[in-house]
Amino acid sequence: MNNSRPTQKQRQQVTIRANECCEYCLSQSRFSPDIFSIDHIILRVAGGNTSLDNLALSCQRCNSKKHTKTEVFDLVTGQMIPLYHPRQHKWHEHFAWGKDLIYLVALTPIGRVTIATLDLNRLGVVNLRRLLCTVDEHPPKIY
Repeated sequence: MNNSRPTQKQRQQVTIRANECCEYCLSQSRFSPDIFSIDHIILRVAGGNTSLDNLALSCQRCNSKKHTKTEVFDLVTGQMIPLYHPRQHKWHEHFAWGKDLIYLVALTPIGRVTIATLDLNRLGVVNLRRLLCTVDEHPPKIY
């Protein structure tokens, strides 16, 4: 599709594909006080289009932290590393749940820079994960 905004049908398809979870931090939209948005993984102004392979479901915090970034400097490797791309990368290859199931752990440089840049272990989401674990609602059963 062209560089237009996502259609209602695309929004529904993206939401269903993501099982109503942020595709970065895996927060579940049904437990979020904020509405989730449809993120252009590669921004339209940077040449990204409004096709399903360039759209991801994102919580407001991940979306605002990601902003226009697609890659960041990794202090460990000294290289520019791409952020996690939900359509090109497999989540479980770059992230794992720590033994407590509350904190995300990086398995790769992509995971490391994404956790740091998007602050995937921020206090609010960690507290929500902790609470949801007590009622067997976390981690989401999608990844």
